[in-house]
Amino acid sequence: MNRKKFISACLTTGLSVPLLGFEATVTDAVAGKQPKYLKKGDLIGITSPAGYLMKERVLPAIERLQEWGFKVKIGSAIGQREYTFGGTDEVRTQDFQQMLDDPDIKAILCARGGYGFSRIIDRLDFTRFAQHPKWIIGFSDITVLHSHLNKQLGIASIHAKMCNSFPENWTAATGVQRATIDSIRSALTGEKMEYPAPKTIFNRPGTAKGILVGGNLKIIESMGGTPSDLDTKGKILFVEDVSEPLYSIDRMFWNLKRSGKLSALAGLIVGGFKIKPDPPDEIFGIELTEIVTNLVKEYNYPVCFDFPVGHQVDNFALKCGIEHELTVNNDGTILRALH
Repeated sequence: MNRKKFISACLTTGLSVPLLGFEATVTDAVAGKQPKYLKKGDLIGITSPAGYLMKERVLPAIERLQEWGFKVKIGSAIGQREYTFGGTDEVRTQDFQQMLDDPDIKAILCARGGYGFSRIIDRLDFTRFAQHPKWIIGFSDITVLHSHLNKQLGIASIHAKMCNSFPENWTAATGVQRATIDSIRSALTGEKMEYPAPKTIFNRPGTAKGILVGGNLKIIESMGGTPSDLDTKGKILFVEDVSEPLYSIDRMFWNLKRSGKLSALAGLIVGGFKIKPDPPDEIFGIELTEIVTNLVKEYNYPVCFDFPVGHQVDNFALKCGIEHELTVNNDGTILRALH
């Protein structure tokens, strides 16, 4: 189909295409806190609650969702731009609220991260959403929402790539690109989720079970003291970040420690960290692994590094708010979703 016509069709109340059947394990919500897993024919909404994304750039995600058997509805914030944002705060709030309240929409895929969700989170009304939860997908700035849902509602969500990470040419995509995008489908449909990570000499062995929470470390720090402050007690925490220098990463981990977020964990997962180099005359001198190891040495829980999550190609979908089992041993790391 011509791409311009394709976009026009997608801007209706939801584009339906011939369903490419798939088998999935569909279960009911767990204690009303886990959204129902999706089945073929379900409708997924796409919106921009943070940074902007042009309509043309959303097409690869639309095409892939349809190939999985879903219908798609494009929100009014897609294609809008107010400086770095996907439209004004009012536009983004209204669009996200509409998707939260629309009973036909079974999941919401955020177009991209960037910045902006913290500006609208307190304007949103989660009353209907809490009664009928749906999966919300995103990472980076969308950590604001994952943290808020964990703190205020205890409702599960999906930390995963967004529309701006879907490859434009699927046939030319690498195996890792395909696997990470397809992991979103697995998370949405209730398939078994299991994630391996290689062994490192810095890992601390052990086994733990707990609710998985986390996301971007800078965002987690910024949520401290707010109604969206992340609750980590008894949970498996995963963190990642990008473009931060080592001194800033050290400060953020100290924030976790001083606020008590490291003391009562079930386990700690350190994902991808794209570290901003220090200026030649301002070398910090302490590496990420040393920062973490020193700050958690008094606690007794498993710790792993180099986990495939973050601002990188190997960024797999993780179900926040769902119980997981973390195993760290001499062979490496395995994280298993238990629901």
